[in-house]
Amino acid sequence: MTKYDIIFLGSGPGGYVGAIRAAQLGKKVLVVEKDKLGGVCLNIGCIPTKALLHSSSLLYSFKSAKQFGISIDGEVNFDFSKIIGRSRRVSAKMSKGIEFLFKKNGVEVEKGFGKIVAPHKVEVDNGSEKKLFEADHIIIATGARPKQLPGIPIDEEKVISYRKALTLEKLPESMLIIGSGAIGTEMAFFYSSLGTKITLVEFLPNVVPLEDEEISSELFNVLKKRRIETLVSSKVVGVDTSGDLCKVKIETPEGIIEKEVEIVLSAAGVTANIENIGLEELGVTVKKGKIKTDEFYRTNVEGIYAIGDVINTPALAHVASAEGITCVEKIAGLAVSPIDYSSIPSCVYSEPEISSVGLTEKHAKESGLNVKIGKFPFSALGKASASGHLEGFVKLVFDAETDTIVGAHIIGEGATNMISELVLAKKLKAKATDIIKSIHPHPTMSEAIMEAAAQAEGEAIHI
Repeated sequence: MTKYDIIFLGSGPGGYVGAIRAAQLGKKVLVVEKDKLGGVCLNIGCIPTKALLHSSSLLYSFKSAKQFGISIDGEVNFDFSKIIGRSRRVSAKMSKGIEFLFKKNGVEVEKGFGKIVAPHKVEVDNGSEKKLFEADHIIIATGARPKQLPGIPIDEEKVISYRKALTLEKLPESMLIIGSGAIGTEMAFFYSSLGTKITLVEFLPNVVPLEDEEISSELFNVLKKRRIETLVSSKVVGVDTSGDLCKVKIETPEGIIEKEVEIVLSAAGVTANIENIGLEELGVTVKKGKIKTDEFYRTNVEGIYAIGDVINTPALAHVASAEGITCVEKIAGLAVSPIDYSSIPSCVYSEPEISSVGLTEKHAKESGLNVKIGKFPFSALGKASASGHLEGFVKLVFDAETDTIVGAHIIGEGATNMISELVLAKKLKAKATDIIKSIHPHPTMSEAIMEAAAQAEGEAIHI
């Protein structure tokens, strides 16, 4: 039986990043993976969705080319199968990249389903044989899968998950999407851009409900302009798939309505992959479907850890990666601080993009803070006018007593790149004056950050 320092169950953003960092620290590492390296993120999540969205964004830009003085002779067409095919090639390349990084860093891989069968022991079943491995430390990084909604079973034919939405063989004429979080919203923009008639259904009162209310309101208006029918405070109560089309019953504030669509996409959350991996037998504590850990990802059972979507932290790829690094550095004896979850950025790759970090205005007030708000529209920027990206704004939330930034929210072109500056500002407890006095290049979209901070101080120049 081969002995390792650390065994990872899963090779997603938590598992593969943590494994490489552990190897850098001199640890002998094994990664157990039953599918492709990279997990959901690289194969059926973050990376392929962005490839699809880039294709739809290009199509939208081509169709809008006339306003920039560019004529495209004839009709602008697309090949749906080639769009899907490119996204799969991008994912495959990224997965191969992880394979290279593992070899470079000496990380070993065992293909198959891993189960913790005893303290410090993992059994791997590859379908034809079972192998036993031993390690001082076992890190569970098995990720999550699409959540099954009660009464709306996913058959991956008429009622599909995001996995199937990324690999459909033909473009549907109509689609109803349940859930307006990142996945639902991104798929709504992608398919709508290609001509699919979209109905987006959100149970809560606002789309992208985790974002600041003003961001949600702005996106709702964009969805309306894009002719994406959006129903908030609404719930899908039934789907009949017996006919050629899906008959969907929706409970809205105005009463029950019915829609007929070709495809229903269920995009309302995920469920942790923690079944049949040995947790019950070993007595690992699980609460509300998530593994319970301390701030350094140790479970209640010595030598067993958990990171990423299987624990009760934000289900985001960059969070899982940070947790993997923190976990192995603690195991290696480095001086490590716990992750500051109040400074985790969130991104939605809609058009325009959305990004945020820290408290919304509402949550800041509910926590008892006296807040000061700075808001600046992109429409007032020269770069936005020049590029035609006028939608959206930057909104900054400051603690009025200390003048420090406690939240930042952006909707607009390039929002997901701009948020990094504000993550750093929040982590360093920057004041509004620090942001104002940090000279931003002109002309750029990021000038809106400086102007928003200045607006909070009553010093904005361009509004």
